[in-house]
Amino acid sequence: MRLHLQFSAFAVVGVAAAIVHYGLLIGLVQGGVLRPVPAALCGYVGGGLVSYALSRAHVFESARSHVEAGWRFVAVAAVGFCLTFAFMHLFVDRFGAPYLIAQVVTTGVVMIWSFLAHKFWTFGGGPLT
Repeated sequence: MRLHLQFSAFAVVGVAAAIVHYGLLIGLVQGGVLRPVPAALCGYVGGGLVSYALSRAHVFESARSHVEAGWRFVAVAAVGFCLTFAFMHLFVDRFGAPYLIAQVVTTGVVMIWSFLAHKFWTFGGGPLT
């Protein structure tokens, strides 16, 4: 699959993951359960579970076992988790930005990181054919 088609498939998977992520974020904040930064991190974990399952099945071809690809996915996700914390903390806690706008910007940054890391490292770089 060509890079632009693969990235498009990744973006579609990202929409499914984002529904889970943003659903948890908004629900936890609006429900008064958590402040925006920890709620964003909870959403990130929920969306990440959806992302792994769908990415492996529909975006990246991989000869790696679930065990090997799984730990690599977790390592990439851990960096994404740290990026999510850093950007959300900066935008919301330091700059006072609305949490949903901050999350949209953060999602863009983390999406680019995740696609490149998963394509070239987690799933071994092979495009889905």
